[in-house]
Amino acid sequence: MSKDLFERIKGDKGPLGKWADKAEGYYVFPKLEGPISNRMSFNGKKVITWSINDYLGLANHPEVLKVDGESAATDGMAYPMGARMMSGHTTYHEQLEQECAKFVGKEAAYLVNFGYQGMVSAIDALVSKDDVIVYDMDTHACIIDGVRLHAGKRFVYRHNDIESCEKNLKRATKMAEKTGGGILLVSEGVFGMRGEQGRLAEIVALKEKYNFRLLVDDAHGFGTLGDGGRGTGFEQGVQDGIDVYFATFAKSMAGIGAFFAGDKDVVQYLQYNMRSQMFAKSLPMPMVKGALKRLDMIRTMPELKENLWKITNALQSGLREAGFDLGTTQTCITPVYLKGEIPEAMAMVNDLRENHGVFCSIVVYPVIPKGLIVLRLIPTARHTIEDVNETIEAFSAIREKLENGIYKKIAASIMAE
Repeated sequence: MSKDLFERIKGDKGPLGKWADKAEGYYVFPKLEGPISNRMSFNGKKVITWSINDYLGLANHPEVLKVDGESAATDGMAYPMGARMMSGHTTYHEQLEQECAKFVGKEAAYLVNFGYQGMVSAIDALVSKDDVIVYDMDTHACIIDGVRLHAGKRFVYRHNDIESCEKNLKRATKMAEKTGGGILLVSEGVFGMRGEQGRLAEIVALKEKYNFRLLVDDAHGFGTLGDGGRGTGFEQGVQDGIDVYFATFAKSMAGIGAFFAGDKDVVQYLQYNMRSQMFAKSLPMPMVKGALKRLDMIRTMPELKENLWKITNALQSGLREAGFDLGTTQTCITPVYLKGEIPEAMAMVNDLRENHGVFCSIVVYPVIPKGLIVLRLIPTARHTIEDVNETIEAFSAIREKLENGIYKKIAASIMAE
């Protein structure tokens, strides 16, 4: 007889799942309550919130709430019903696509319901079994999952390593010549964990030597980088060299949805071949009208981005002056690197939240190598200099305890219970 499928699941809960009994509800699946802002409620206390991707502070902006509420009241959350190809298409969906395309300097755009789902499906649609994919090893999980669907060959290059990228482009070129296919290179505009910009200018320059198309996931660059928040391609002056540009509404736009932009024929191909959109319900009207409002505010209110960077620069310079390692971030994403194991990280974060009133994301193995802890901070336009100063003071206090072994002792007693 075959084994019971669930036998393995019960015995091996995975590298994170094995901590579920001690972590769930606090370290993972935590409940932040109250209006989305720089300070929210957690576990009965007010905390400075550094874990919300509301870069421009639009989530609870009065103008945004007004449009969201009016659309919900008049259109409801159900309209339009059905998939867009069949019955879920409106002039507002078209308007949002046209405005997104113009904003990022592309001929056309295609609206999708969710960024993760959309990226997986777009990669699947863009390549056939004869094509070859080349991608950065640190790309987001949605890209990895899209690559896994590929029936053909793929090559991965070392993170942001142009020499490794070119080496794999050579390998891909030889393979594509054998199969008669093409090459798709995938990178992120901003790598969400490290905060580094993808080396897009150097990748685009490789087009002079190799025949490939470039897909860029700019989830964290859209709204935060480049002229007017138009993204990493504009920041580096190579937007024209990006063949398929992707951005999500879940970060700077503080909403739901995403879009792909590029030449009209490529975008039309995605419209008719992305299975995740062909067979999925259309994005509800409040999300669409709300996104139009948010995009207009990004265009017309440069002070949002300016304040975001004022806070970002104060936070990052202050942490570095205090001796913290922020790696090589070039963006708003602020990772603070510390050394320790998962139980120590749990004790440290508990102290940070309960006694210092600071809430940030904790990143541990298997997302990063064993022995490392990353406390990941996301500044927003809603944060204040007071928030920054309190956080730096708190981080200095917990670092001292970590280095003195206090958290290791606390963790040992907790694990023994």
